[in-house]
Amino acid sequence: MTEEPLTIRRLGYSDLPHVIAIERRAFPTPWSLAMFVLELSKPSGVCLAAAIGKDLVGYLICSRYDDVWHLMNVAVDPSQRRRGVGSALLTEMLERAGRGQDRYTLEVRTSNLGATRLYERFGFTAAGTRRRYYQDTGEDAVIMWRVPGDRADPGAGEGGGPGDVRGAASAGS
Repeated sequence: MTEEPLTIRRLGYSDLPHVIAIERRAFPTPWSLAMFVLELSKPSGVCLAAAIGKDLVGYLICSRYDDVWHLMNVAVDPSQRRRGVGSALLTEMLERAGRGQDRYTLEVRTSNLGATRLYERFGFTAAGTRRRYYQDTGEDAVIMWRVPGDRADPGAGEGGGPGDVRGAASAGS
């Protein structure tokens, strides 16, 4: 018996019950349904679903603000972590958003070293700190940027660290 392949597709409103379920398992302070609806309603955003067969196993939300993409939320179902789901979502986001002259930013918990390593593989570099950014714990966030000219090899070292942009407990790639 063979395992079904991972597919990446556009995230839709009908996916939201599954997204909310993963969100609640992945993060100590999950986004509300309204937050996901708002992001899905933005025509310039990139909202992706990762599925194995009919089962949603992860998602990514990236919004465009002027000339910068802001990676807002990435989560992978705890049962599917460390299997390349986060890496596949990031690869597809870069393809859809465009690699050219686009700049990307994100925040990640300082304690989430696995996520930081994943983002570094995709060309993100630490650029500063937002003090007490995470209200649930008061933890700082590392601000990371990916700027034109970065030439990271996202395929290197598959199965990297957590794919949690917000840095909650070990969402995986």
